[in-house]
Amino acid sequence: MNLFNPYYYAVKLRNWLYDRGILKSYALDVPVVCVGNLSVGGSGKTSLVRFISNALSEKFHVAVLLRGYKRKTKGLLVASYRGEVKAGWEEVGDEAYMLSKVLKNSSVLVCEDRVLGGNFAIKELEAEVIILDDGFQHRRLKPDLSIVLLKEGDLKDRLLPFGRLREPLSALKRADAVVLSYQDVKEWDLTLEKPVFKLYRTNWRIVSADGKIVDHKDKTFVAFSALGDNGQFFQTLVKLGIKVEKFLSFPDHYHYKNFVLKKEKLYLTTLKDFFKLKPSENLFYLDFDLRVDGLLGFIINNIRAGSSAGRATDS
Repeated sequence: MNLFNPYYYAVKLRNWLYDRGILKSYALDVPVVCVGNLSVGGSGKTSLVRFISNALSEKFHVAVLLRGYKRKTKGLLVASYRGEVKAGWEEVGDEAYMLSKVLKNSSVLVCEDRVLGGNFAIKELEAEVIILDDGFQHRRLKPDLSIVLLKEGDLKDRLLPFGRLREPLSALKRADAVVLSYQDVKEWDLTLEKPVFKLYRTNWRIVSADGKIVDHKDKTFVAFSALGDNGQFFQTLVKLGIKVEKFLSFPDHYHYKNFVLKKEKLYLTTLKDFFKLKPSENLFYLDFDLRVDGLLGFIINNIRAGSSAGRATDS
């Protein structure tokens, strides 16, 4: 089918130009860890960025760099500095705002020009490690380590516009490590000639607007989300035995401008969606921890190896 897909040839040409140095990639003066995927959303990327950022921030000042998808602004904007929120979600985008709210020791910034944003983070924010969120296809900024999340469904999916893949599976050759998502929903495996890690979501909890963990046994919710793959969220609620009277599915990055909470109902959503709504006593979000055995050690070892080998900026 790729033979009849113009998008396939555009992706192939772009990668060919970067592989041969015709289009330039630029390195930064600190380690850059890229966290990306092959499909259009729904792979757990933002959760993994949160997981890695929290771990690395114990030793480094981490700056998370995003494009700021569907924000109302342009250019470079600091979403948070060392945990202090500097902008609203409409200014920096919902993912950047969510990360700025939950990452207490890291900085978060958005910029369409990732090279510009990365250099700003180093010079002005004194970042020691850059985490490039959703940067696997953004090849202008050269990562020191590329981590790609993969869903089991990606193995049988097709390229845009016929499917949800942004690149074919062969693009995994550029990755330094692959993380197999949603093992808690269904365990699956994949053998590759590079490190492969498995992502489990654990310690599920329902949290109220004031940050308290609540017991859901006697509660029934209206569940809603606006993710790249809403089905994963709804499937998780069913598996956890959370009572849901109605599921509401919205497009990814939905703005919720005309969404009204009925006082007599209880609402349950994701962390990203929760922060786009005004706090309410009948609004809750589902949160969790991640377990990815071996990944953090792999990242830290590679960061140290890259630092000891010296760094040079490609200009």
